[in-house]
Amino acid sequence: MLAMMAAQAANEWDSSSERDERRSRRSRTWHDGAKTRKRRGRMFGTGELRLALLALINNEPRHGYELIRAIEDMTGGSYAPSPGAVYPTLQMLEEEGLIKPAKVKAASDDDEASSKKPFKVTKAGKSELADREDEVDELMGRLGEHGARAEKVKAKSPDLWRAMGNLATVLKNRARAGKLDQKAIDEIVDIIDEVAKRIERL
Repeated sequence: MLAMMAAQAANEWDSSSERDERRSRRSRTWHDGAKTRKRRGRMFGTGELRLALLALINNEPRHGYELIRAIEDMTGGSYAPSPGAVYPTLQMLEEEGLIKPAKVKAASDDDEASSKKPFKVTKAGKSELADREDEVDELMGRLGEHGARAEKVKAKSPDLWRAMGNLATVLKNRARAGKLDQKAIDEIVDIIDEVAKRIERL
């Protein structure tokens, strides 16, 4: 459905001047509204991502990418923290002495895993988790409940989730291939924003 609506939006593309005006209106209305909703309903409160990462590393040594995927799995695929949030938080935890690099088997130079840095929790980290056990249980339980709700939605509308996944995959593949110049990015943003507004009006 998203792919079809995106195609329709592309077919209805208007002149560059009208596009610029639409972008200006969007920055004042839809985009601002989306930011407001995100602030109100964000997944983690202050300090909660830090606590979640520490708890997940305590379960087993993990590197940043594995932690992102673990949280995505817990939330039923509906949310994944950005690398820009996860990696600085890991650095902070390491500087605080709560985690440290875990020993791993030597990997070959061409092994992708050789560039990843898994962490394990230190005694100080375990002590903090013990002191904040109730907070950890509440946080992880909330993530699990969010995942359960997401799975119910998936079960009711598998085609919608498939379409959303297709859109995400296409964008990731284009970005990784380095085939997105600023003009293409602007057009993609316009298409997605137009589709989002159409969906909101349904």
